[in-house]
Order: sequence, then C-alpha cells, then structure tokens
Amino acid sequence: MTLAAPRPQAARDDRLPTISGHHAALDGLRAVAAFAVLLFHVAASTGYLSRQGAIPALLSRGEIGVPIFFTLSGLLLYRPWAAAALGMRPPPGTGSYLWKRALRLLPAYWALVVVTMFMYAEDHLTDVWTWVSLGTLTYSYDPHPWWNNYLGPNGMGQIWSLTVEAAFYVALPLLAFLLRVWAGRAGDDVGARARRLLYGLGGYAAISGVYALGVSFTSNEGFYGNWLPRYLAWFGAGMALAVLSVWAHAERAQYGGDGPVARFCRTVGASWGMCWVTTALLYCVASTPLTGVSRFIAASAWTTELHIVLYGLVALFLIAPVALAPADDPAMSRILGNRVMAYLGKISYSVFLWQFVVIYVWFDVTDHPPFTGNLLVDMPVCTLLTIGVSAASYHLIESPARRLGTGRWPSVRRRKAVGEGLPG
Repeated sequence: MTLAAPRPQAARDDRLPTISGHHAALDGLRAVAAFAVLLFHVAASTGYLSRQGAIPALLSRGEIGVPIFFTLSGLLLYRPWAAAALGMRPPPGTGSYLWKRALRLLPAYWALVVVTMFMYAEDHLTDVWTWVSLGTLTYSYDPHPWWNNYLGPNGMGQIWSLTVEAAFYVALPLLAFLLRVWAGRAGDDVGARARRLLYGLGGYAAISGVYALGVSFTSNEGFYGNWLPRYLAWFGAGMALAVLSVWAHAERAQYGGDGPVARFCRTVGASWGMCWVTTALLYCVASTPLTGVSRFIAASAWTTELHIVLYGLVALFLIAPVALAPADDPAMSRILGNRVMAYLGKISYSVFLWQFVVIYVWFDVTDHPPFTGNLLVDMPVCTLLTIGVSAASYHLIESPARRLGTGRWPSVRRRKAVGEGLPG
C-alpha cells in the first residue's frame, strides 16, 4: 500500500505535525537537556547534591536530560520507518542510515577520547584494547574495566549514555523492521496499522520493565544497568510520538480531511502549558526517594520501575506538545526555536561531550578539593567555558564531518536535514 502525499495545508487549523526537515524547537529541547545534565554534573562536583533540602533534591535529578535525549532519538530517527510502515514512503536504506549516524556520533567523540586519554590516562596510552573499546563505544560491555566503574574513564563519566544511544542506532533498523512486519498484518487500513505499531512499542517498553526488574536482582546492577534494554521505554516513547505524527498525515492521505488523530495532535500541541506543568509536577515526584537515591546505588525493584516510568513520563510530556505541533508553531518558535536556543541546541552534542573536561580543568585551575566549591560561581563559569569549547568543537569537527554524509553545504542541508535525538 502506498498513500498519496498529503495535500499542502494552507489554513492554520489544518496544519499537521512536522514529520521531516528541520524543527528549531526540537533543537531548543536538546539544549534544555544538555544544560540540565551540565548543571547536574557541576552540582555533583561541588558536593552540592550531598546537602539536605528541596533544591539539592531537585538538582539531583538533572540527569533527566538523558531520557529527554533518548525520547528525542526515538521520535526523530524512527519517523522515516513509521512513514514506511504506514505506506507513505519506502523504508530508509540501512547502510546510508548507519553511515550518517557514525558521522554524527564519532568524530567529535573520538576527539574527546584522545584528549581525555592524554590528560587522565597516560599509563594506558599503549593499551590497544582501551583504544578499541572506547573508540567503538563498546567499553560498557567490559565487566572489568581498568577505571573500576561502569561510567567511563576520567573525563568521560557521562559517556555511558552515549553507549546506549549507539546501541539504539544499531538496533533501530531491526526494531523498525519487526514493527513494520507486525503492522503489515493489519492490511491496508492506516488506523489498524498505526494501532499495531503502538501496541508493538508498548511491548518494547515492557522489555524495559522486565529487564530492569531482572537486573535489580543481580549482584552487578551497575554493569547490566547500562545496556539498551533497560532504556527501551524511553526510546519507545519517542517512537510512539513519531507514529502519531505520521499517522495524522497518513489518515488525511487515505480518508481526506482531518481525522481524530490530527485533532488529537493539534490539541496536544495547543496544550503545551498544561503539558509542561505536568512535566514539572512529575519531575518533583521523581526527585523524591520514590525513584531511589541514585541509578548507581542499589535500589528496590519498586524504585527501579518507578525510575523508568516517571523519568519517561517527564520526557514524554515535555516533548509531546513540540513533536505534535507544526514546526512553525508561534509559541514553540518563541520559547524553544529562537536564535539563542536553536544555536545552543545545535552545539549541544559538544556540550554533552566536553562538559566533564571543562569542569575538571576549572577545578584544577582553582585548586578545588574534591566535592567542594560554590555552585553559584562555578556553574556560570563552567557554562561559559563549555559553550566556548563546544562551539569550537561543533564548527571544527562536527559540522565538517556531517557534510561528508550529505555531500551538501550547510545552506542546502538545512532545507533537507532530518533531525536526531542526540544533543546538537
């Protein structure tokens, strides 16, 4: 089944969610996630998170940027496959997809590996396995790394989430193929296919709960907890948003006019205030002991499951009104798609990569003992330094590498680019 392309939408009320091209407000969301993680890491480095009180408790969940990134990845990377499953286009080529993902992920990351190895791991510069496992983002599968934790060597403590992201990139073509086969059994009806996709994504999300429950009973939760199955629910939330946004277009193409899915998307997009208030309330709940003390400290099965559910809901309610609204929605453009937020989102992958190096250098220069400092001083300085380093990394490494995957200069690429969930 192949559907006709949707008719152009002239009237504002007829506009549908954006399913391709650049979406500046999503860049803004990447910036929010990246700087939330930066705030979390600076607060942890100053020892602020060990204090008692509501503000330290709230800041201790700054890692919420991770499920936001994962949900964005599910949304933006799965959209072409969702369109293929609903008969709107052929499925993407796996080889081309993986090549573009590698160019997006690896060059700036490799630069980080080289810098951190020479700065903090001089004793291991001749260790071939270290270079291979770090360079391929497979070190999280080594149960006995020399750095004696499951985050990464010094300066790369945040990269554990990048290993999960890379695993999702590799797994996505297979996950999407299974969903397309499952949806295809519903026949040519768009609604039946889309519902099957959502049911299948519910199954993927259930894997997270089952896996996390099993890991909580192992003796090495920190090791197994860094693998993709634990986080499929967060990626699946974004994939579900992709299905809804594509479904609205496919519904119109098959039946003509707006159907219930298009109206639902429009309602969610217009209800961004209510969605974000819900996000804030869920975040406050997630900041309590209900989700445990830390993901890396042994917790009960109950808190482990609540961690997955609450963090996933925070990301879902934050992203949904942006994902289900048109790219030129005035409110989203003002709040998240303005020039400052869009640029910070553009460089946010480098913000994510280089923040620990910046924090460590700043603390060395100021001679901070471990877990001391002044958050009100250190956070602005680390933010400005990180933005400077990240801007250089983006323009000197990221942007040239991405042009290799398109063969086009930025002015052309921006018109045809497909977003991704990675910061930047």
